[in-house]
Amino acid sequence: MGSLGICLSVLFGFVLLTWDSTVIIQTNAMPPPSPVKCDRNGCTLYNAYGVWDDRRDCRAQRVVFPETEEELLLAVAQANKKKLKVKIVTGFSHSIPKLACPLRNSSILISTAKYNSGIEIDVNNMTVTVDSGVGLRSLIDKVEEAGLSLVVSPYWEGLSIGGIVSTGAHGSSWWGKGGAVHDHIVGISVIVAANESDSYAKIIQLDAQNPLFNAARISLGMLGAISKVKISLEAGFKRSITNVYQNDTNLEDEVMDLAVAHEFADITWYPSFRTTVYRKDDRVPSNTSGNGINDFIGFQPTPIFLSESTRSAEENVEKTRDIEEQCELASTLVGYKKSLANGLKNDGVSFTGYPVVGRQGRMQASGSCLYSPKLTQSTCVWDRRIKGLFFYESGAVFPASNFGDFIRDVKKLRDLKPSNFCGLDMYIGFLMRFIKASEAYLGHPEDSIAVDFTYYRANDPSTPRMNQDILEEIEQLAFFKYSAKPHWAKNRNLAFFGVKEKYPKFSKFLEAKKVLDPGNMFSTDLLDEIVFGIESANAAGCAMEGQCICSEDKHCNPRLGYLCQPGLVYTAAKVCRPSV
Repeated sequence: MGSLGICLSVLFGFVLLTWDSTVIIQTNAMPPPSPVKCDRNGCTLYNAYGVWDDRRDCRAQRVVFPETEEELLLAVAQANKKKLKVKIVTGFSHSIPKLACPLRNSSILISTAKYNSGIEIDVNNMTVTVDSGVGLRSLIDKVEEAGLSLVVSPYWEGLSIGGIVSTGAHGSSWWGKGGAVHDHIVGISVIVAANESDSYAKIIQLDAQNPLFNAARISLGMLGAISKVKISLEAGFKRSITNVYQNDTNLEDEVMDLAVAHEFADITWYPSFRTTVYRKDDRVPSNTSGNGINDFIGFQPTPIFLSESTRSAEENVEKTRDIEEQCELASTLVGYKKSLANGLKNDGVSFTGYPVVGRQGRMQASGSCLYSPKLTQSTCVWDRRIKGLFFYESGAVFPASNFGDFIRDVKKLRDLKPSNFCGLDMYIGFLMRFIKASEAYLGHPEDSIAVDFTYYRANDPSTPRMNQDILEEIEQLAFFKYSAKPHWAKNRNLAFFGVKEKYPKFSKFLEAKKVLDPGNMFSTDLLDEIVFGIESANAAGCAMEGQCICSEDKHCNPRLGYLCQPGLVYTAAKVCRPSV
């Protein structure tokens, strides 16, 4: 076993030991750092993964931390009076695209990190009204205390409610109102710029009777500052989860059957091992026996030395192009995740067998690396303060009607050389979730399937990754051959090329923007690049980080032998492939 496999074996052995309560030292919680750092020259916005490291892109004059709706209103008013741009930032900053980046010298940041206390539950009407800066875990826990449940949420709980609304974050379901949080929203309050007669800012309250509501439900931060969100609730319930491992032979034909049969189903696909994991996930009555939790392995606190050692070994595998060791590692990881039920724990401590039954609030989202008591010197594996994992995450949303064809094409690509997919499988493989058709202007007009895949990212943007061409072909298959829509909070820039043509109601969204933000106070050039799918000038090396699709060898890295070549299955694709 190579150094990377050894690191991960030690890591997961450590996790198993901890789960058996053999290791009991739990001290020194290490919460994530603030995404905003200021000095005498201004303030820089970072994201949680350390991706935004260019001070020219994400710098503002200053940052303001309102704690109430009135203070948020005042902050917007003062910026408007001074004719400054405004970008609203959260206390988490997990988006990969630079949606929240300000314009240097002409903007301020308004952080909702301290605007996080208001959670008002209306038991009679089964709703909760929450400040936009409230974290998802705080909301879930408060709702559960009242004997109610938030029906859907993202899997990762390190998000604010305003961030969830802005980016269209989702869980997985085609049942009821569906798996997207925005389809469970019944009201939104937005603070927008106003005339002097209205004290330069005002609050607009939107609900389903207002035509602007469907624009604001996925706002991308372009329509104003979200101050409060009202979300529908249901009576408290439990969930029962069973993960079923099987061969992927009939995957393309079985995807939709699973979504119809199980309310919160999802699928994880490991192509290099021809393995699928069907999560059979359903609600059960609240009096069902079971006190399980979902503590997803990838979101647990990890000792810093292990995160850094794993990254170092991973870099060495990439440098030596040791595909056998990468596949050995992927096999080890998939096996560990299976043995640990990917983080499900029957009694809150360990996994003893399926099904795992627990309260909705403990099963729908996880993120213990954020704030739980942690082992000394432990944190999230991607914490930008350490030299831990560094990766890209792509998210593509397909109409259900053509998803089977996408899977067939990926299988053709896989069958040429299965080991080419080990780099994906050592992370999460392909995670497939279900999103119901939505009336939101930037929602999905038909029942859809969202696919996430994560992969290694080099510290130097010009450095090729192993099987770079395979990853690029998958991207281009998804976003161009099958016109998948990109998740707004994930992806490399190329995923957004031509994005506005993929939304039938995009023009209605722009009309709403003219009403809510006619002066473009909440927009920047970097945001426009994403939302309007603007391609930047094709500079040398631009394809290496997805800033362009290569059309010439110079867009790749010819110095290291990576040239622009057609795809292997999707021949219309243009990818950076090693010449030898």
